[in-house]
Order: sequence, then C-alpha cells, then structure tokens
Amino acid sequence: MTDEGLQRILINRRALVHNITEFRRIIGPKRKFMAVVKANAYGHGLLEVARIAVENGVDWLGVNSVGEGTALRAAGIRVPVLVLGYVPLGGLEEAVAQDLRLIVYNRETVARLAAVARRLGKTARVHVKVETGTRRQGVEAAEVWLFVSEIRRRGGLIVEGLSSHFANIEDTTKHDYPLVQLEAFKGASRRLRARGVRVPVRHMSCTASTILFPETDFNMARVGIGLYGYWPSKETYLSCLQTKRKPLRLEPVLSWKARIAQVKRVPADAFIGYGCTYKTTRPTILAVVPVGYFDGYDRGLSNASHVLVRGRRAPVRGRVAMDFFMADVTDIPGVRLEDEVTLLGGDGREKILADDLAALAGTICYEILARINPLIPRIVV
Repeated sequence: MTDEGLQRILINRRALVHNITEFRRIIGPKRKFMAVVKANAYGHGLLEVARIAVENGVDWLGVNSVGEGTALRAAGIRVPVLVLGYVPLGGLEEAVAQDLRLIVYNRETVARLAAVARRLGKTARVHVKVETGTRRQGVEAAEVWLFVSEIRRRGGLIVEGLSSHFANIEDTTKHDYPLVQLEAFKGASRRLRARGVRVPVRHMSCTASTILFPETDFNMARVGIGLYGYWPSKETYLSCLQTKRKPLRLEPVLSWKARIAQVKRVPADAFIGYGCTYKTTRPTILAVVPVGYFDGYDRGLSNASHVLVRGRRAPVRGRVAMDFFMADVTDIPGVRLEDEVTLLGGDGREKILADDLAALAGTICYEILARINPLIPRIVV
C-alpha cells in the first residue's frame, strides 16, 4: 500500500506465469522470447514483472529507456535488455556501461556510440530498425545495407539485430498492409544476406503478430500487452478465429484496490462533485474513494464507470477529481469506512477489466494500465 494504506496494485504471479507459458507454446523453443516491460511493465511494475518473467524462461527484456535498463541491471537482472526507445546522445555511455542493446537508425547515434565503446573498451550491440511503413523510427529498407555497412566500418559495434514494427495489425481483420510491411522487412534481410551479412537476431512482432503471423523467418518474438493478460484488440481475437487458430487463454494480471475514505448520506436533489454534473434523485449513500486522475483513474470515467464494493457494482457519481471520486453504495448493505474498493480486477462474481474502462473512457486497455501511477506500490501475490 501507499504510506497511508489507501491504495495498492496486486500482481498475480500465477496469471503472469500462465500467460508466459501460453506465449512460449506458440513461440516455440527455438525462437527467443522477449517480454516487453517498458512503461513500468505496462503499469504492472518493472522489477516485479521482470523478475517473474526471467524466472520463468523469458530470454530477453524490452524497455523504453536507459533508465529502465539500468534499473534492471541494478536489481541483478542479467539477461539481454534491448532499449526500444530513443536514447539521447548523452545517454549512450551509460547504455554501453550497463551492457544494454540499442535500437539504432541515426548516423549521429552510430558515430557517438562507436566513440563511447572505444573509450570504455567495450563492445556495443545494436539492432537496426527498418522503416517498413509505420513512419516512426527507422532506416528506409532500401538504405539498410548502406547503414549497416557504416556500422561495420566502425570499431566497437556489432550489428546483432534487425527489427521493425507493424503499423496496422491490431485495428483491422484485413492484413494487406501488415503483409506489405512484412515483405519490406524480409527484403531488407535478403539484401543483407546477399552481401554476406547475416544478422543473428531478427524481430518484427508485437503481441498481435506473434499470434497471427508466427513467421519462422524471425527468431525472436516481442510480447507486450498479451503478457499482462489482454488481447491487443477485438479484431485480433476475431482474426485468430478466422485463421482457425486456437485462441490463447489469457488471464489479466493486475488488480487495483483502494479503501473508502468516508461513507456519507446525502439527500435527494443534491449535487455531487465538481461542476455539479450529477444530481441525486433519492436519498443516497456515497463512498468517497481516495483515487483520482493523478493516480491514473481517467477523468473520462466520470459518471460512467463502476467500482466493486463487497462484491457488488457501485456506479461512479460526479466528476473524477485529481485525488478523489465518489461511488453510489446506496444499494449495497453494510458499507463501512475503509472497506475495500476494487477499481480493476475481481470481487466475488463481479469483475472489472481494463478493456471495460477503456471503452468508457474512449481509449485502449494499454493506456488504462500504463497510466496507473508508479508511486502506488505493486505487490506480487
């Protein structure tokens, strides 16, 4: 819990191990399995998730920043760690010192990295990002050979990997564009091989493509949202069914709990919260929940979502504020001060999923999970 004992995030070890096992089954024993633990492990806790993943056979970890990679090293985690995000030129020395692999696509980065590696007397392993159609990070596929050649001319650098990322695989059941991207990536790989360059690690997958396109041409799979028990989208699930694949049985890993800070009675025709956006129609019992948008509980859930109290649903009334919101517990007998409130997860027969909150807030489950305040303690259970 926090210092005041008001909130906690529970991480279900058994569910996480189950999801790892499900993905290992489709990845197979010959390909490497990268668990993507960036963004505080999608809100689940970087170190908590990474330790369990490594204990259960995950081969690599993917992070967004040097800071995340350094935290893993400080915790004694020694498996290969790939920094998927941009590393500022000033952060390259720390990355090399911590033996972090880096995604590269800028010549300035390559030049500085080579100089840092020589100065430290170390070898830096890099993964060249191929631009295949996302128009984000990456080297154009036709220029990859020239880029790789420049890296190989410099001392202290090894081209360990070739990577890319799909732009539109989760939001559709029509996969023409992903197949175009896939062919562009394969083409870049073929051109390198034709010139005698064999890159040891090739990876282009996310959770959706790991499920839908288990390409044998790649020898590492990157798994993000699926690790935490969620499908990337309904379209991904439907595509899985359309291709006659047996859907993975994923289990959500995270539960979010809080405690009631006040139980209060208000009369009929009383306004609740900022902006007077809700007015009671009967004498009402409110539970004041000390959680708000600072904690990651989206303001868009105002007057829209539910929480669970004593195994029953309680609707959120009024606006979600920075540190508080109110729930209507009139129809739940016996609610008391500091009773447990479930914002995400199960209580009795009821369950609230990140997908449910995402639909109400007009976003995706990734954002609901990743925005949970990292200051809230993560407790492995």
